[in-house]
Amino acid sequence: MKIRSLLLGSVAAAGLSTGAFAADLGVLTSLDVCDALGLSGLTISSDTNCLQITGGVNYAFSWGDYQDDALLGVTEDDSTSVLNDGWTDDEDFNLEWDSRLESWIQFVATADSDFGPAKAVLKLKDVKDIRFYDEGHLSSTTGSDTGGVIMDQAYVAIGDSTVIMAGKKSSIINFGDDAPLNFLGLFNSSNVDVGVKWDEVVVDEFVDDGGVVIQVTSDLGNGLSIGVGLENLNDSNPAQAGVLAGVIAYAGDGISAHVSVAGGGVLDGTIENWGIHAGFTGTFDAFKVVAAVAADDTEYWNALASVSATFDMFTLAISGEAAADRDPALKGTSAAITGDTDYGFGASAGFAVTDGVKINIGGRWYHDAFEDNNFYQVAAQVVATVTESITLTGEVGMYASDVDTLAYGDAGEANAEDAFYGSAQVAWAPGGGFTSSLKGEVYSNGAYKATFKAAKTFE
Repeated sequence: MKIRSLLLGSVAAAGLSTGAFAADLGVLTSLDVCDALGLSGLTISSDTNCLQITGGVNYAFSWGDYQDDALLGVTEDDSTSVLNDGWTDDEDFNLEWDSRLESWIQFVATADSDFGPAKAVLKLKDVKDIRFYDEGHLSSTTGSDTGGVIMDQAYVAIGDSTVIMAGKKSSIINFGDDAPLNFLGLFNSSNVDVGVKWDEVVVDEFVDDGGVVIQVTSDLGNGLSIGVGLENLNDSNPAQAGVLAGVIAYAGDGISAHVSVAGGGVLDGTIENWGIHAGFTGTFDAFKVVAAVAADDTEYWNALASVSATFDMFTLAISGEAAADRDPALKGTSAAITGDTDYGFGASAGFAVTDGVKINIGGRWYHDAFEDNNFYQVAAQVVATVTESITLTGEVGMYASDVDTLAYGDAGEANAEDAFYGSAQVAWAPGGGFTSSLKGEVYSNGAYKATFKAAKTFE
């Protein structure tokens, strides 16, 4: 019980015997600015501000012989795989391990104003990610490691239906509405962190969204909203400084859709590179549809479409993707586009055997036109809810490829081979915002991997 509730209860009891106390009770209860602003969760209030506090800790540890930064199966270049963690050739490598700890805490101070809620947001973040290859002979601290506690977000905002924001925060660019619906996903979609994306060179070098920003968003009503932002204002490279971003979105009646556009390096008066991302998700009774496309000024593009149908006992899904084929040596330039098209498909069927047991069966395939290579995966999965807090997942499958020899990036070459695999996972969610899982994977080429995860958030 909150101390505030106890105090108010005491005052209310006293007010029963004193008319003056009863008359003043309404004034006393209105002093909690959090209630007046409609804010809840973990809060601290003063006479004018409501401070909301949220945070979380995520930890993941992997150990085994898997070399997951040198996976076989190449699309655009010899260091980027279309395959997910696991399909490796461990001929030249021994034990690897990866320990990643991510923690954050956020403070949002909100007060009323004539223009709507006025906010100040502070978010502290710390990511420690260390990875060792070949029993420590090769080591790497990943790029996501913050190197200590950093100020991840620090900005002010004011407004209700129209909000003005300034400071360090995330981008207004919408990259959603683009996830394939089949349970294995799609190869190129997985390669860009699920969905579609413009060329990585454009993103990394010239459309580095977020950072220090000035943004305005407006809710136009009936589910329609727009936003415009000047982002990445503190880039140390003057050619890359300033990203002009705009987004228009709709959400309502079972439909969500958006179009996002961004141009990089605008502060010197010239747009160095630009990219566009558009997505659509629609739910119509038993059917769900996803369609998305991304493109940029290097003439690279990729798109996907996916449809699922859910009936009483089963769900069917089919997905397809296509992308402009590129010469890896010229990646990031218009000259990289060969004029051919890469493409892939995926499909799955899900069956609810009982109330607590579901079976998923699926496959996916991808064709790389430049290398004239094909990649395959088929899998069967069982998900069983053992108790309200424990879920077991088992999966068996196979990866295959036309490739005879593939590069390991900086680690040399390894022979490709078809690989069968099996995995088992137990997930535990006892409540209170705590989640945990333990997963084991084994592969017919000798690779294996064990992963433990634990997380807790609060608000």
